[in-house]
Amino acid sequence: MKTLRLFVLLLAAACLPAAGLPAQETAKRAITHEDVWLMKRVGAPSPSPDGKWAVFAVSEPAYDPKEATSDLWLKSLTDDTPARRITFTKAGEGAVAWSPDSTTIAFVTRREGDEAGQVYLLNLAQGGEAQRVTNLTLGARAPKFSPDGRQLLFVSDFYPGAQDQEAIKKTAKERKDRKYNARAYESFPPRFWDRWLDDKRGTLWVQEAKADSQPRNLLAGTKLVELPGYGGGQGDDGQSIEAEWTPDGAGVVFIASTNRHEAAHADVSTHLFEVSLAGGEPKQLTQDDGSYGQLEFTADGRTLLAIFNPNNDEVYNNSRLVSFDWPARGGRKVLTAGLDRSVSRYALVAGSGRVHFTYEHAGLEKLYSIDLAGGEVREEASPATGCIGALAAGGTALVGTWDSVVNPAEVYRFDGGPKALTSFNTARVAAIDWAPAEHFWFKSSRGRDIHNLLIKPPGFDPTKKYPVFTVIHGGFASMWRDTFVLRWNYHLLARPGYLVVLTNYTGSTGFGEEFSRRIKHDPLKTPCDEVNEAVDEVVQRFPFADGSRLAAGGASYGGHMANWLQATTTRYKAIVSHAGLMDLASQWSTSDTIFGRETQNGGLPWAGSKVWVEQSPFYQGGNHAAGTGFQSPILITVGENDFRVPLNQALQNYAVQQRLQVPSRLVVFPDENHWVLKGENSRYFYGEVHAWLAKYLK
Repeated sequence: MKTLRLFVLLLAAACLPAAGLPAQETAKRAITHEDVWLMKRVGAPSPSPDGKWAVFAVSEPAYDPKEATSDLWLKSLTDDTPARRITFTKAGEGAVAWSPDSTTIAFVTRREGDEAGQVYLLNLAQGGEAQRVTNLTLGARAPKFSPDGRQLLFVSDFYPGAQDQEAIKKTAKERKDRKYNARAYESFPPRFWDRWLDDKRGTLWVQEAKADSQPRNLLAGTKLVELPGYGGGQGDDGQSIEAEWTPDGAGVVFIASTNRHEAAHADVSTHLFEVSLAGGEPKQLTQDDGSYGQLEFTADGRTLLAIFNPNNDEVYNNSRLVSFDWPARGGRKVLTAGLDRSVSRYALVAGSGRVHFTYEHAGLEKLYSIDLAGGEVREEASPATGCIGALAAGGTALVGTWDSVVNPAEVYRFDGGPKALTSFNTARVAAIDWAPAEHFWFKSSRGRDIHNLLIKPPGFDPTKKYPVFTVIHGGFASMWRDTFVLRWNYHLLARPGYLVVLTNYTGSTGFGEEFSRRIKHDPLKTPCDEVNEAVDEVVQRFPFADGSRLAAGGASYGGHMANWLQATTTRYKAIVSHAGLMDLASQWSTSDTIFGRETQNGGLPWAGSKVWVEQSPFYQGGNHAAGTGFQSPILITVGENDFRVPLNQALQNYAVQQRLQVPSRLVVFPDENHWVLKGENSRYFYGEVHAWLAKYLK
């Protein structure tokens, strides 16, 4: 027995950590597609006007869309009690708006019996089920309570010649019952993103904030909505007409365009309008050549704020914060005129006398503020890494989201310093073997300072050599960010044992207006030169980078650049191109946006600018025979419903590769658009990318 007891004691001692040493951590594992896809997705928080609560959506994704859920959660902003779920339905909810007394939320969802999304009200003080308050034939969206809480302002659609609900219902039925199936157009664009457009237009409606109330089209019968160019911004659920109640509740200020019909040959502008609650013709408040957005009145009702982006003969302009005196409706002032960055999102914290906002800089997005009267921009406390998003204020509370390369988005509070309010993905994150992004800079051959992120693979060993995969961001007017992403997740790309290099080439945002503008008339060559130089820098700077095993890839604008690299250099053993153009002119003629491409490329394709040919990958075909391009094996992927970089570009690319007998593979996703958004399609996409790289990088 003594021997047995001694054995048990020795065994127990062996299982304890040595004195003064920490317990051994559980072994971490490499990231998987399941990790990326099944992370809970935390939406933008909406704080209550009294600053005591925040409501936000949390999506729980699944590979089978029928199993995915999305519900609203409520978090106290006055204590540390965990957030709690307040909706439990299959359909997701969005567009949350608080009543002025902070007791009730309005939101949009589509529940049983709804043919389109409708506005529902949920009284959080009393509890119970949410009650539907709208019943519009074409649905309702973007609700806003009036200052006294008695009425709701929201957006819905109308048909030409049918502006009240009875006429809209009749027209909708006639169109549903018609025998033929055809689309006809006399304006541009006929399609947007991944859908064909129709002749519906958005408008503003008002009704009492209770069920069975009759909605009223505020803009019905006005000359404004009869203009051929009237409309709002195009979104997934129709046109958006951004609007705010005036402080006295007697009217509405809103944003609309009057030249949407000129989109094929001019920049589309949006202006501020005001309409009385009693009706009548809206009054246009601004005449600037540009676009407004993000309207908000200060609590005292004396100032109207907005974001403005000008139209001019430039490919990029900073978005700046502007203010108007109210109710004078004048005194326009650009508050951030001295800031060489675009304001992303702003919020008004009660009693601060300042506007808090975020902007991009060198892969990060942090918090800043400026006095309501203007002046110097002040940096506020922010996390050292990552990006702040979805900034909003309620009372003295300032909330938003924060995420980084190794931290999916969670809700944070930022007044008084950043503080995490949720932790939906903490356990899954802790199990993954991944490291924060490493930031580095180099000076390009053109003397420009170029910022980069370096992602290392799991189980990284600095004594080993790793292949280098340079991944190019889409949308030149964007930036590789220190953030958690789904579509080109940095760590999932690095998982097989690659160094992933993310270069913020000329044209990227977050480095000043002039840096973004330098891509004008030079859409592909200089940016791709900088990508090549970034790879050279990595190989020279980091001894663990294997310069003999290089690959490149990207999507959208990154796909354009991947195709240019494949056409002009042989340094890469493999190329991956998703949604990439092959010919500037043929994309111009088939895309849903065209005029901005003329600004970028020096005029119409036939007007003499050499850019259309000299910087189209297609016209570099002669490089194949010369041995200077069209040699690298290329994986070409595309969504069949992509109307931004249409399918013809991928087919043209594949035809060239096959004609030149370059190893190539074409993957078409019939039910995807510009992005690969379905779970199983995404998993297959990553599998294709990994297999292609493995085949040629070995």
